[in-house]
Amino acid sequence: MSTDIASATQLSEDDSDDEKNLNLRNPPVMQGVLSKWTNYIHGWQDRYFVLRDGTLSYYRSQGDASFGCRGSISVSRAIVKAHEIDECRFDVCLNDSVWYLRTERCDVKHQWVDAFELHKENESLNRHGSTVSLSSNSVTAAAAKSSKGLRDKLAELETYRDILIKQMDALQSFFDACSDLSKNKSLLCNGSHDSGDVVTAEGELPVAPEVTLTTDMLDKYGASVLDFKGEALTFKATTAGIQQTLAQCVEILSQREEAYKRRLEKEVERRKCAEERVQQYKAQVEECGVSGGGVGAAAVGIGSMPRVTVPADARGMMLGGPDYEEGPHSVMGEDEFYDAVESTLDKMDEEDELRDRLRQRRNAASSVVPSVQHPLWPDINRMAEEHLSLSLEKISVDPNEPGSWMLFHEDGEMKLFRKEVEEDGLILDPCKGIHKVCGATAHEMTHYFWSPELRFDWDVTVEQLTILDSIDDNTIVIHQIHKRVWPIAQRDCLVWSHVRRLDRDHPELKKLSDPPYDAWLVSNKSTSHPDAILDPNRVRVDARTCFLCLTYIEPPLAEGETIETISRDRLIVKVTYTSAVNPGGWAPASVLRAVFKREYPKFLKRFTQFVVDKCKDQPIAFDGLKVVNKSNILRG
Repeated sequence: MSTDIASATQLSEDDSDDEKNLNLRNPPVMQGVLSKWTNYIHGWQDRYFVLRDGTLSYYRSQGDASFGCRGSISVSRAIVKAHEIDECRFDVCLNDSVWYLRTERCDVKHQWVDAFELHKENESLNRHGSTVSLSSNSVTAAAAKSSKGLRDKLAELETYRDILIKQMDALQSFFDACSDLSKNKSLLCNGSHDSGDVVTAEGELPVAPEVTLTTDMLDKYGASVLDFKGEALTFKATTAGIQQTLAQCVEILSQREEAYKRRLEKEVERRKCAEERVQQYKAQVEECGVSGGGVGAAAVGIGSMPRVTVPADARGMMLGGPDYEEGPHSVMGEDEFYDAVESTLDKMDEEDELRDRLRQRRNAASSVVPSVQHPLWPDINRMAEEHLSLSLEKISVDPNEPGSWMLFHEDGEMKLFRKEVEEDGLILDPCKGIHKVCGATAHEMTHYFWSPELRFDWDVTVEQLTILDSIDDNTIVIHQIHKRVWPIAQRDCLVWSHVRRLDRDHPELKKLSDPPYDAWLVSNKSTSHPDAILDPNRVRVDARTCFLCLTYIEPPLAEGETIETISRDRLIVKVTYTSAVNPGGWAPASVLRAVFKREYPKFLKRFTQFVVDKCKDQPIAFDGLKVVNKSNILRG
């Protein structure tokens, strides 16, 4: 038995190098700064990476680690491969996601790659239940179910070996005492010991009835007497523990053998794919040689290496990565590089043509076609009047009255109401907000709300805005692409937008008990346009919004007083914002209503304060503010 345990100990020493590389029980935590490829604009950026428990996470910096990671990826199913040319680079691929990473030194790269492989092996064995616990050294039923590493099992065998050695020493000392006692049997029978008290043995030692023991004899041989029952149980438990531990060692080695078999199968499969790809490359090179009439290697590649076309699957995996940029490590051939550049230039030309077409259409619409002759004008004029009537309509909050409004936010002069409307699972809640601000005019408010050039100054949700058509100086057709808020799909909106000044003798304004000094209205409604093709990756929003502003002067102008002499602190604007939006797609009703409740008050308060701050040092403008269209395509 001691020989077997010594052999197992020697196995542990021989396997120590493998345990260092595949410490499946406790894989190390790797962390440090790596360079990550972001995009073609920003290139390589330093990020702080942490590899822990089979998950690779990265942060903008080490100080931002407590605020949450910017991205994470599970390495159990990921493919980690070193770059063929750049010795400090390796790529982590999982499905369609590819992380391109670089280290400062080659040895650091190898440390990360080894750590990835170790975590992958650990995750694989955990899924198959191959690791064993580190709990107990006792021989119990729970110990049979425990999962420990091979090193811990060998340590258990060392403990059992020590126990057996002690038991063997105790038995050997007992047998030696028995041998000595047998040699002195004749002396005991003759009664040669006459000193000390005589004691009769009663089952303590296997002596004949006529044999008597003295006190000196008990002092000499009594210490060697054993509890045979206890020693037998201990010996049985020790041998059972050894057998159980050896069985677990065999199980661990078998599972590790299965892991190595899987790795070998993967390597064989990769080699097979590589050989097939080489054959494809070879066939392509032969075709190039035949079609080129025996052109030399220098004509098809660099030096003696032929230039071949990168397979489509490789292009799909590496598209957008650093291998497809200009540089010494570019895998693109001359034809592919030229095609990519030509495609980008063609796209830029198409954008220029679109701008020219929109500019010509805008000039033609503003200079030749009057707005009343435009096909959209009847709908625009009708909707603007409907929006005005809806905005000036009194708000009823009586819950017993059908179609009444519900107050969902109130902050000083600002109140927001909504109606709960749901059709086919879609939230279509109309919203109406009322606000009163000091220090601006209705014209200034509607100018900043309507002007596309000023949209990005206050609206942070818009990613791109395109003016598709100009019906007149006060009416345009715009296409807005909004920023995506994960996990919601990206939205876009195609609307015509019209701004107008309302006459003081307008029938709707005459109904007011307190007529305003002047009034301006912005009306928006979804429409269609041939140049706004629906992107399958976006959801188009259907929207109807109205922004009505009424200017009041408090106190009113005195007799003989003109508006040129008043100050801004006498200007009061009553703002009424109404909207009915169908967001499209699908999202939980509670989530949408929570977003509306949060964003509508924020928008109304932030926008009105923005206009007041912009105009406080400017001359008061009741009209005359113009839009300067610098471009038809605007980006935030």
